[in-house]
Amino acid sequence: MFKKLLFSFVIVLLFTSCSLENKEKLRISATTWIGYTPLFYAKEKGWLEPLNIKLLNVVSLSENMYLYKAGNADAYVGTQYEYNFLANKTNSLIPVILFDKSNGGDVVMGNLDIEEFQNKNTPIDVYLEMDSINSILFEEFIKKYNLQNKQFNYINKDQAFISRLSNLENPTIIITYVPYNISLEKHGFKELASTKNNPDLLIVDALFMQKDKFLQNRETFIELKKLIDKSITNLENDPKEFYQTINSYLPDTNYEEFMKSLDDIIWLNKDIPEKTIEKLSNHNLPTRDIIK
Repeated sequence: MFKKLLFSFVIVLLFTSCSLENKEKLRISATTWIGYTPLFYAKEKGWLEPLNIKLLNVVSLSENMYLYKAGNADAYVGTQYEYNFLANKTNSLIPVILFDKSNGGDVVMGNLDIEEFQNKNTPIDVYLEMDSINSILFEEFIKKYNLQNKQFNYINKDQAFISRLSNLENPTIIITYVPYNISLEKHGFKELASTKNNPDLLIVDALFMQKDKFLQNRETFIELKKLIDKSITNLENDPKEFYQTINSYLPDTNYEEFMKSLDDIIWLNKDIPEKTIEKLSNHNLPTRDIIK
């Protein structure tokens, strides 16, 4: 009798193990933006495995969106502008977790000064990621510095490509974000504008997904939010250890540059200001399901 019970227990255990192994992982796609480093940290610490979450690392905001749109990711991280682009094509898309607010992290750079661009009568090359916050940032830049009458040659490239640009002869403007701006500074490009000197331009990063998928996995994402909070706490308590854990995700960025880049964002993981929530609602972003 005991042998039969033991045999039955082993069979049940085997089936349970197989079921857990075969259960599909939840896939989250993310770009290498400074505000998403808590996700990379959680991955490197092995914290995502027990939640059955797989992190997909991509180099472009557009690739991030299209990966999700094609059904190759269950959730993606991005700004409310990428959300608006996808929400027109995807029903019931909602933000689930807020990460940060850009406070200088989205940057316009160039190989000339603003006055030189204003005086140029030849076409200006513009490197950016189309269908993303890059486009919005550039539109604001054009208005602010009265460049509407200029001829622009738009070149749609991902940030990995853009960050390697150097020694360009044509007048060139680049729309980028940290940490890619660090490489461009080393290649001689100057910062012309950023979200720090445009307080009216609200750029918030969040994790987005279909509402039904979220409701099916709500407890998992509540636990993920706790891990993101824990990652940010570890960053605040021991930034050196945090950097050493995630530095493989940051292109050509040393510890000092990483710490400086953190000044360009404001974390929105705890005590999220009601004013920020109101502004997001005014940007047609549903805020009801955001985990706080």
